[in-house]
Amino acid sequence: MPELPEVETTRRSLEPALLARRIDRVIVRDRRLRWPVPHELEARMTGAVIHSTSRRAKYLLIDTDRGHAIVHLGMSGSLRVVARDAAPRPHDHIDVLLDDGVVLRFHDPRRFGSWHWIEGDPSTHPLLAALAPEPLTAAFDAAYLHRVTRGRSAAIKQVLMNGNLVTGVGNIYASEALHLAAIHPRTKAQRVSLERCARLAHAVKETLARAIEAGGSTLRDYVDGHGNPGAAQQAHAVYERAGEACPRCGGIVKGFRQGQRSTYYCPGCQR
Repeated sequence: MPELPEVETTRRSLEPALLARRIDRVIVRDRRLRWPVPHELEARMTGAVIHSTSRRAKYLLIDTDRGHAIVHLGMSGSLRVVARDAAPRPHDHIDVLLDDGVVLRFHDPRRFGSWHWIEGDPSTHPLLAALAPEPLTAAFDAAYLHRVTRGRSAAIKQVLMNGNLVTGVGNIYASEALHLAAIHPRTKAQRVSLERCARLAHAVKETLARAIEAGGSTLRDYVDGHGNPGAAQQAHAVYERAGEACPRCGGIVKGFRQGQRSTYYCPGCQR
């Protein structure tokens, strides 16, 4: 599933091709996404001029002079810029045709992604209104993490992936950040001290920033807006590295199922 670094990488790779472009036409081939694509999307977006792109959690926003498209990539979705004469492939569900001949194409084999439209403040949309702080902002710090973990007996990894507490820290980067902070993923959240919360908050920021710089992680089919795979997986310390040596202490990385997701850690240096 594309996580925060993959969505941010997609946004950054697409933005130069989208800025100041007028939308000539929108083609919806299949409305059966996670939520049905609104029937007014084509009319509302056609003629609009794109003035910026932005991201909130794992949602990518296309900001125009008429309103905002809110896009989620789901489990296997991607957004790419292609030439107008590029023939659509199976699962190419939405095309946004721009005035310079470029097409923004949404591809989603599993159809777990979504497209929404709002004309007012996008932060008021039901999907965005209740989202927790962004992990890369100052709002996510040691004090905040320590406060929201008090009284929580859930494992710290599950807390990091709780979108009601912090947005966008998915499974890959939760494992990687906990390794960087030397905290065992099964540790009860309420037992993580303020000092360790500071270490963990910093580790989350550093892990996500490194992944964005590397273009995100391509474990299966993720590509950015130009079809390029990410390289962050090449530097993963523990994720999908079970049986390999920990790059910090040399111990053997182990894996287990946690909350129906794969978790990886080093028993030698994560306590």
